[in-house]
Amino acid sequence: MKRVMFLAWGALLLSTLAAERADAAMTKVELKNAQGESIGAATLEAMPDGVKVVLQAAKLAPGQHGLHIHAVGKCTPPDFTSAGSHFNPEGKHHELENPAGLHAGDLPDLVVGPDGTATAEILATHVSLESTGANSLFQPEGTALVIHANPDDQKTDPAGNAGARIACGVITK
Repeated sequence: MKRVMFLAWGALLLSTLAAERADAAMTKVELKNAQGESIGAATLEAMPDGVKVVLQAAKLAPGQHGLHIHAVGKCTPPDFTSAGSHFNPEGKHHELENPAGLHAGDLPDLVVGPDGTATAEILATHVSLESTGANSLFQPEGTALVIHANPDDQKTDPAGNAGARIACGVITK
């Protein structure tokens, strides 16, 4: 009887640990605009080479928009400056093509269609969903996913001239 109870307890413990790992390996982010309306969501999933970001959004102006991970997990409308600067734990320069490196939070532009919707799948190779570490998105102050009004020029430090922050979502465990 004790052995059966031990095996059942062990199976429950393993099941709980597996569920905790699954939760840590994926998180969802709700994106809100300056009026506080939900305009979309992103799912972040741990991958061997970084974090896969799958984003769907609506009610945006057609064209290209800068998309970045910012260093503070606060999204206070209307300007979302509460999200701080780009997530940059290694102190690099801004630009995806910079040979000296890039901000860990630099991502390709989000392309919005004529109907105001966007769908994107991006691999962010310089961040993780680990519980700790310099490049973890689960920092003590949190992190945020931010959509900007303009395209990112991929060269101007520190923010690529991407313009105003028009949508923001806090990244949490």
